[in-house]
Amino acid sequence: MDKRRRRRGENGLGNGRWELPPLILHPFADSRSPETLLEGSRAGIRLHGLLPLEDNSMDDLTRQLLAGRLCEIRMLYFLGKDLCRWIGQCLDFSARTTGLEGAGLSEQSFGHLLVEDPPAAVQGKLREWGVRESRTIFGRALALDAVFREPPSGELLNLEFIKNYYFYADQVYCCWRDLVPYQAIGAANFQFELYASGEYTKRLERAWGEDDHETA
Repeated sequence: MDKRRRRRGENGLGNGRWELPPLILHPFADSRSPETLLEGSRAGIRLHGLLPLEDNSMDDLTRQLLAGRLCEIRMLYFLGKDLCRWIGQCLDFSARTTGLEGAGLSEQSFGHLLVEDPPAAVQGKLREWGVRESRTIFGRALALDAVFREPPSGELLNLEFIKNYYFYADQVYCCWRDLVPYQAIGAANFQFELYASGEYTKRLERAWGEDDHETA
């Protein structure tokens, strides 16, 4: 049986339902990031002839495009750190949970859940945040985490890579996913909640306040 058939076969979890640790995403943009991303996006459109060049030279537009792409790479890198931290927490949870400890769940199993079949509530929250392509974004974030140990800088990256990083990242994600056969899991068996870090901190503060009130 090949990897694909083993990966997509029955996972043996039946009708079991488990609540995984929450996925907490931290801020990963500085004050210049939104402007840099917007300038890069506009530069790409102008370079493709879909907007007039105005007073911009081709060299200026190329520099703006590359700055925007580098900003995307760094933002996805930090997102990947959060995703991989969560995957590690899920592995620890599965190793300590009756019914999951021998299920053969791996990093790729939880990566599949996150990228391919997250819970409906998570998808809904991402849409509220304006995220429409979470599958692509999460896959590329996992890929960049698999490649870089530190936030990548423009001085260390080939310009061609920066310009076309998304092609490379998509292939790296597929490579990471298919390194070993894995159990594919989805929202039918696993649920988890998604929080921005500030939102989660406020939630904890409210819970602690309620506990203090009850014990007073």
